[in-house]
Amino acid sequence: MIITGKKNIEEILGQILKNDNVFIVGCGGCATKCDTGSQKAVDEMSAELVKHNVSVAGNIVLETACDVRLAKRDLLKSIKDKAVTAILTLTCGAGVQAIEKVTDLKIISGLDSLFVGTTERIGVYKNFCSNCGECILGRTAGICPKTRCQKGLLNGPCGGFVNGKCEVDQTLDCAWVLIYEKLKKNNQLGNFITSFIPPKKYNKKTS
Repeated sequence: MIITGKKNIEEILGQILKNDNVFIVGCGGCATKCDTGSQKAVDEMSAELVKHNVSVAGNIVLETACDVRLAKRDLLKSIKDKAVTAILTLTCGAGVQAIEKVTDLKIISGLDSLFVGTTERIGVYKNFCSNCGECILGRTAGICPKTRCQKGLLNGPCGGFVNGKCEVDQTLDCAWVLIYEKLKKNNQLGNFITSFIPPKKYNKKTS
């Protein structure tokens, strides 16, 4: 999922004009799982804006904010006749841009999109995917070296790992050691030592 973090309130307030009537939009998908775009987060943001004398017209948590169809159907219905001048989004960047497609109102982003990651528990996330277009996970035991190797090596390991730990950050396991051990455990080593992963074809990414 897309991991998001809350922007500083001063940055958000800096984009709100004195006469703005702000409508807040959360996301029931990734941002809710991060507790950055949940109903609770939306309510907290609303209270914070009111505390700073900002007019808040209302709020909605879209089922998935990155779905343009839902934004068009549910958001436009919610803001109708409310004299809204600005939309404050508590969504990832994809959600922001889906919302932008369905309204000409000013858009204010309340979150930073950090990375695509996995959830270990609320507040603890791991950056495991770079959305790089040509996935090689089938060759690397389901472990992405482009993302999890601190050097992004497609053919590793480098010569700097010590006792299975990364030389860049010794608190981290070397991704290539993890790959090797997982392949070995599942009798998949084969020609792993002599095989070569060619440069990635980034043209597989779509616009």
